[in-house]
Amino acid sequence: MLKPVEKQNLVVIGNGMAGIRVVEELLKLAPELYNITVYGAEPHPNYNRIMLSPVLAGEQTFDEIVLNDLAWYESNDITLHIGKEIVEIDRIKRVVKAADGTQTPYHRLLLATGSNSFILPVPGKDLPGVIGYRDIADTQAMLDAAQQYKRAVVIGGGLLGLEAANGLAVQGMDVTVVHLPGWLMERQLDPTAAGLLQKSLEKKGLKFLLNKNTQALHAGANGRVSAIEFTDGERLDTDLVVMAVGIRPNDKLAASAGLYCSRGVVVSDTLQTVTDPRVYAVGECANHRGVAYGLVAPLFEQAKVCANHLAMYGIGRYEGSVTSTKLKVTGVDLFSAGEFMGGEGCEELLLSDPIGGVYKKLVIKGDKLVGACLYGDTVDGSWYFKLMREGKAIGEIRDRLMFGQSNIGDTGHDGQNQASRMADTDEVCGCNGVCKGTIVQAIKTKGLFTIEEVRKHTKASASCGSCTGLCEQILMSTAGADYSSTPKTKPMCGCTDHGHQVVRDAIFKHHLITKEQVFATLNWRTPNGCASCRPAVNYYLISSWPGEAVDDPQSRFINERSHANIQKDRTYSVVPRMWAGETTADELRRIADVVDKYKIPTVKVTGGQRIDLLGVKKEDLQNVWTDLGMPSGHAYAKGLRTVKTCVGSEWCRFGTQDSTQMGKDLEHALFKMYAPHKVKLAVSGCPRNCAESGIKDVGVIGVDSGWEIYVGGNGGIKTEVAQFLCRVKTPEEVLAVSGAFLQLYRKEGWYLERTVHYLARVGLEHVKKQVVDDLAQRESLWAELQAALKLEEDPWHKPQEAQVDLRQFQPIKLTEMV
Repeated sequence: MLKPVEKQNLVVIGNGMAGIRVVEELLKLAPELYNITVYGAEPHPNYNRIMLSPVLAGEQTFDEIVLNDLAWYESNDITLHIGKEIVEIDRIKRVVKAADGTQTPYHRLLLATGSNSFILPVPGKDLPGVIGYRDIADTQAMLDAAQQYKRAVVIGGGLLGLEAANGLAVQGMDVTVVHLPGWLMERQLDPTAAGLLQKSLEKKGLKFLLNKNTQALHAGANGRVSAIEFTDGERLDTDLVVMAVGIRPNDKLAASAGLYCSRGVVVSDTLQTVTDPRVYAVGECANHRGVAYGLVAPLFEQAKVCANHLAMYGIGRYEGSVTSTKLKVTGVDLFSAGEFMGGEGCEELLLSDPIGGVYKKLVIKGDKLVGACLYGDTVDGSWYFKLMREGKAIGEIRDRLMFGQSNIGDTGHDGQNQASRMADTDEVCGCNGVCKGTIVQAIKTKGLFTIEEVRKHTKASASCGSCTGLCEQILMSTAGADYSSTPKTKPMCGCTDHGHQVVRDAIFKHHLITKEQVFATLNWRTPNGCASCRPAVNYYLISSWPGEAVDDPQSRFINERSHANIQKDRTYSVVPRMWAGETTADELRRIADVVDKYKIPTVKVTGGQRIDLLGVKKEDLQNVWTDLGMPSGHAYAKGLRTVKTCVGSEWCRFGTQDSTQMGKDLEHALFKMYAPHKVKLAVSGCPRNCAESGIKDVGVIGVDSGWEIYVGGNGGIKTEVAQFLCRVKTPEEVLAVSGAFLQLYRKEGWYLERTVHYLARVGLEHVKKQVVDDLAQRESLWAELQAALKLEEDPWHKPQEAQVDLRQFQPIKLTEMV
């Protein structure tokens, strides 16, 4: 009998789009071949970096651009180290070492370290307020700056610089783009198209300084950047400088390991480094045939070849990529690809309509299309790009080429939408290399009828998003009447075709009280579910049948299993509950004693008016809770976090109501409440709103006549202002209305759906009818919540009754491996 092949260790340095795409492709080809470990320097799961611009512009949230959440790594048995930077590669011992001492051995190593922003070497480049633009931290820094300052300068009029400038302008800043060449996006556009683009962006409020060379950045009295100086002596005042003048491959780690680097880690056609065949490199850190690509489509093409080779098929070769460019600025349609500037032996076909805002330039060499530059009308961009990539002869259609695919006689579909004119072999998504036939087949065989499902199963439109409209056309024409543009019927996960509402309804209708009953009744594909559906089903069970359904701790995320917040160094943070933010000298002494006794490195006041103890070892958690003698703050939970308050009428001369007491009453009444997602409350004693009640899930504001209640606020990356629900007179009414709303949310909200998204789905009027207008229903909901909370126990004070698995806090004794 043959022995099973022992798994090898694959270590991936870099948790970005290129490296994780290799892992995704590898899991398809050889899911059992490797034990996979991923190191990411950023404290986030894998996210879509090319969609940072919509996040900056407020069109999407960070959560919406996450490609693979933490549950995905867990469900695929991938060990993920986030927030850990690898500082050494020992190619002799074949082990990587992180800055915190973590070490992992490897049989194969994949470098996907990406690139760094190039920062101009001018005086003042290190001043506060001078940043690059590469990741979500840079994006958040710009969003934060936009809340405090008014003036911004973006150095660089290329693709990334213009997207940054547009986003800052949308956030309300006065933005000037500084560019050294004489026209914008000189690598992607000719002067005519660039001029049209500039006029369009100027209408959006952007200003431009072209042919300008930066000489120095100057600080103001506060030490922050305050002005930019040019070589011609001109100065421009500013509060923020964003440098978007290019990127440099991040090959420092590879070079220190003795790998050959020259403007990137030099790789062969199999994406192996030329120095060490056990080490691969993909993405912006790699140099293939003298080119380091900065666009997503080539990176994904590299990933397929790399995964093919790692899977030991060995048949794939990467021979370079033809690239295209699209600008992600709302209201601006722009496309360019190939040799758009022309050159020796090239002919140019031009269509220019400046008043209509349309410009097309096609470059022909011999009998082939070699370049295209489109502005204003880019619908045929993908078709032109296909002609270029395939090198098709265009002699027979040359006279109609400028007018697009719909005017080519052999299509037979004039007047219909673009999707209907496409052949199954035509490419729809250039980023991911997905053709129409693949999408159609997935829709038919998997029963897809939302764009989210198409993204999940095919990857089409999951990267830059520019092909979303085309994917929707294909979806509409293929799914017909079943097509839905809303995610309402989106399956919970790959284990089932049922959406969240169907599962919730079935649990209540059939009185299901275990996840096994749910899986059997609803014909789950996977007998035990997955890391995505188990937590959701567990919540639906215990919220539908409190006291009957038994909470399953193993179906909760790590934070809720440990009852503390795991940090990037694998230690935990502990936040004891302080009712409405009020504490005593005795509690503060106990906190100080615990910090000293357990050598907790960091103590921090949170935004919710609590004290956070950061850096607690897992084996110390139980003793820390016992010594504190304070209730759990549930800062780790999908449930009630905090009730923030101001001092109100008790102390403040402007206060109209006793906000502190109201906050304590609310927090005591809602203590131990689990919910679809985290819930934050605030109570302000007067309309000055010092407790920020307007951006909380439930916000209460004291007025002369009583209290105003607001719901559905969110203070995250995209701040959502709470909606006015009602005005009441007494504290008892505040408790009843707030509790009834939260119980309705607990019963109807989908797992991981914040209150703002719940309200967007069901409508505020739906909530008002049951919580405000129908007094009997309000009291019923409030009573239901109180009854459910009586069954809950504090996991810190009564861990056995709260079903906390205490074995997890016992350190594992490791024996030395031979």
